[in-house]
Amino acid sequence: MEYRQLGRSGLRVSVLTLGTMTFGGQGPFAKVGNTDVEGAARLIDQAAEAGVNLIDTANIYSGGASEEIVGQVMRGRWGDMLVATKARMRFGDGPNQGGASRHGLIAECEKSLRRLHRDHIDLYYVHEWDGETPVEETMEALDSLVRAGKVRYAGASNYSAWHLMKALAAADRHGWQRFVSQQIHYTLQAREAEYELVPVTLDQGLGILVWSPLAGGLLSGKYQRNQADPEGSRRFNGWTEPPVEDEGKLYDIVDVLVEIGAAHGVSAAQVALAWLLGRPGVTSLVVGARTQAQLADNLASAGLVLTAAERAKLDAVSQPRLLYPYWHQAATAKDRLGVADLSLLKPYLK
Repeated sequence: MEYRQLGRSGLRVSVLTLGTMTFGGQGPFAKVGNTDVEGAARLIDQAAEAGVNLIDTANIYSGGASEEIVGQVMRGRWGDMLVATKARMRFGDGPNQGGASRHGLIAECEKSLRRLHRDHIDLYYVHEWDGETPVEETMEALDSLVRAGKVRYAGASNYSAWHLMKALAAADRHGWQRFVSQQIHYTLQAREAEYELVPVTLDQGLGILVWSPLAGGLLSGKYQRNQADPEGSRRFNGWTEPPVEDEGKLYDIVDVLVEIGAAHGVSAAQVALAWLLGRPGVTSLVVGARTQAQLADNLASAGLVLTAAERAKLDAVSQPRLLYPYWHQAATAKDRLGVADLSLLKPYLK
């Protein structure tokens, strides 16, 4: 297992992170899995044996059941294993349920600590932007949690680039703890992060953890052109993330994944994960599984090396079109582009 530095922090995390959204199976999360305590213990042990050192969860996953299961399995045996969790999404009917207010973040942190049977959270994410709470309040609350020893590092998830820069600017201005990483959706099927979220990561020295790196299973190879969704799959059960705007392009990508996988004797899923691990700014991929066989296949991607030609073929079949102002920059600013700019624009330069 390879370990990478998490942004500019001193923390090193495995290139694969164990995701636990399948743990619990309560409410809408039953559509993605219903792993119980015994099943979770097997998956966590399997991931740890492979060298995974980070478990990712969230307060809203199965109404807190995911955190509770992780806490039960890991109680008294955390050792060097790290945990990341999140808060911000609405979690109850009260007027102050949800949001990134000081009240909400601190209250949810305390609840997560109890469910996890921990005295601290290693990486605490604001799960989504809150446009009503002043960003200074959010960043000061995170800073106070770090200084109290309840959180070691803070991160953002599902922010736009301007949201991220606004938060980082507030932290820098007041001397508060900065975000060290962001958790984002980024796959061969959905490369929108390359417009701004990857460049801001490189410019600001953040880490990237990728959620749903197989696009909810769409890139696993089990979905085939002109065939019904596999029974029991997320889409079959009505899970709508991520959206698919161009099914033809999706299956063009899957065709190339299957082709390259066959050449290596591995699954399409492994190829999709290996491609992501070679992208600029990416630190770790959050991989979940409902079975040990699925997890074993995902874990094997850490050792898969794609050739330059294979990467180029995947890049070409999935390449997004340039939006404004990027097409204009590619045409007129190419004499003075930095590393962050080139992470997007280099393939388009003539």
